[in-house]
Amino acid sequence: MMELFDSHAHYNDEKFNEDREEILQAVWNEGVTKLICAGYSLEASKEAVKIANSHQNIYAIVGISPNDIPEQNTEYEQILNRQLQQIEELANNEKVVAIGEIGLDYYWNKENKVEQKLVFQEQIELANKLDLPIVIHTREAVYDTLEILKSEITPIKKGIFHCCPLNLDLIREGLKLGFYISFAGPITFKNAKNAGEAIQAVPLERILIETDSPYLAPEPKRGTRNNSRNVKYIAEKIAQIKGISIEEVAKATYENAKKIFQIK
Repeated sequence: MMELFDSHAHYNDEKFNEDREEILQAVWNEGVTKLICAGYSLEASKEAVKIANSHQNIYAIVGISPNDIPEQNTEYEQILNRQLQQIEELANNEKVVAIGEIGLDYYWNKENKVEQKLVFQEQIELANKLDLPIVIHTREAVYDTLEILKSEITPIKKGIFHCCPLNLDLIREGLKLGFYISFAGPITFKNAKNAGEAIQAVPLERILIETDSPYLAPEPKRGTRNNSRNVKYIAEKIAQIKGISIEEVAKATYENAKKIFQIK
């Protein structure tokens, strides 16, 4: 059976609370033999590690996303520092393979851009300290994301642009910086702009596939709760655009994920 690696999913999300184990069993049965459970806040990161520790083929990433930075108040610095310290403690678990998802999001949060940049940089420094790659979330913040990666601090182990926006400048610059590009459900959407060009711009040896479950279900499952079984539709789209077999895409993305996450 063809093996698939879902490089970013949120089984720590409450949408899976009622049937998480049943869904994961169905996922394994359909050939998704490895996946990453992604943290995005301190609590979500704790849950990601808990899930990874109880499943042999699940790994975790831990971090504070730009949408989960503590609220601005008189205790902001103390709260943030405590959270980052706990993220570092979690990251010492052997099942943690990256710091993420971290980055910038100016779609949902425009009022705290300065804080987002600082927290992003601090977590890149943490990844460098721990010799881990990073997993980047960027939305409507392409210039500032690249500026930090180019000018402010260099991630030693590089990393991944998760659910990468179909922005050709971001993709080209990300590749130059040594990052992997991870594609998700949006590349299959009928109204996706630049999907074909974006896929063609990334060499097969630098592509990852993901579902971002339970969000962003691909065609033909759009509008439903997403799960890792649907990662095959991402692979199919890439295969179609590149004119190769889905088996080639599955094998390459599987090996790419193992390489960047340092999984044997």
